[in-house]
Order: sequence, then C-alpha cells, then structure tokens
Amino acid sequence: MQDSVSKRKKVRALVIISFLLLLIYAKNLIERSSFKEISRAFSEVYDDRLVVKGYIFDISENLFNIQELIDHCDLDYDYSNIIDEITTSENEILDIIAEFEKTKLTEQEAEYLSDFKEIIQNDLNIKSYELLYSDSSGVNIEQVKSYDEKISRARKDLEGLSDIQLSEGKKVMGKAKSLINRSQIWAQFEVALLLLILVVLYLLLFKNFSSKEETDQ
Repeated sequence: MQDSVSKRKKVRALVIISFLLLLIYAKNLIERSSFKEISRAFSEVYDDRLVVKGYIFDISENLFNIQELIDHCDLDYDYSNIIDEITTSENEILDIIAEFEKTKLTEQEAEYLSDFKEIIQNDLNIKSYELLYSDSSGVNIEQVKSYDEKISRARKDLEGLSDIQLSEGKKVMGKAKSLINRSQIWAQFEVALLLLILVVLYLLLFKNFSSKEETDQ
C-alpha cells in the first residue's frame, strides 16, 4: 500500500516537473521570437531611418548647390557650364531618391518623396541658361525667384521627411524597449520555474530518503 502511494507521488511529481519544463521550453520559443523582433527593430532603425537621414543630408547638399548656381551667388564664378552642373546635381539627387524609395516608406513619407521628386524632375529641369541670365538684361530676377520658390517647396518636403525619421525612429525604439522589458520579465519567470523544479525535486528526494529511513527502522 505504501509503495503504491509512493509511486503515485512520484508520478505526480514527474508530471509537475514535465509541465514546468514545457513552460520553460515555451518561454524559450517566445524569447527567440522576441529577439528576432528586436533584431528587426534595430535593423529597421539603421536601414530605414539612420541611412535615410544620410540620404536627406546628401540631397540637401545638392539642392543647396543648385540654388547657389541659380541665384548666381558667386560673382567671380564661371557660369558657362551652369546647366550641366545643375543637371549633374539633379541626377545625383534622383539617384539618391531611387535608393530612398527602396526603404520602408510610411504613407506620408511616400507623399513627401513623390512631391520632391516631381519638383526635381519637372520644375527645376532647366534647359537653357537664358532662362536665368542674358548679357543684355543680366539675371532674370522673376525666373530665378520662381525657381527659388520651387526649391523652398522642395526644402519643406525634405524637412517633413526628416521629421518623419525622428518620429518613426522613436516608435521603433519604443517597440524594441518594450520587447526588451518583456524579455526581462520572461527571464524572471524562467528563474521562478527553475526554483520551483528544484523545490519539487528536493521534496521528492527528501521524502524518498525519509521513507527509506522509516522502513529501515
């Protein structure tokens, strides 16, 4: 009779231990999923936010160069190749935009980028130097002013894109922080389960040892 009771206790203890081990295994699967999500989050911050900030900076540099050429800022500069220089800067911008478009864009980002691209391709596509300057009348102030307004609109698009990088980056980092906190909670849960297993094993072994002593006596 006593052996039967002892066996039932052993089976119960083994069932409890098996259940706890299954919980630990399930926790490890969840942990792996969380770490993959964290890795994706940090990858997104780098690929779709930090790299893009670099794109925006390079685009701004080229746009600034275009505006200087259009405005004839340097009186001593040789403007004989101005159209080629503007075209080169615009092509560099369009190449960067092509890389930008490969990243994960929000709906608002896509709108800003599309508007900016249209300005570069159409509104600032200057075919003739005479549109900016002529020997008889000098700088075409009205036309230059019109181009400057388009560049200002393009800059607003860039500012909007830059703001999105900050807000989206904060969102992704907040998500990563939440995942890390959750992982820490699961780690504490795992420690508690391991302690519980040790307690069950201790009670099982201690009772077996006590039962043997009583039997021997």
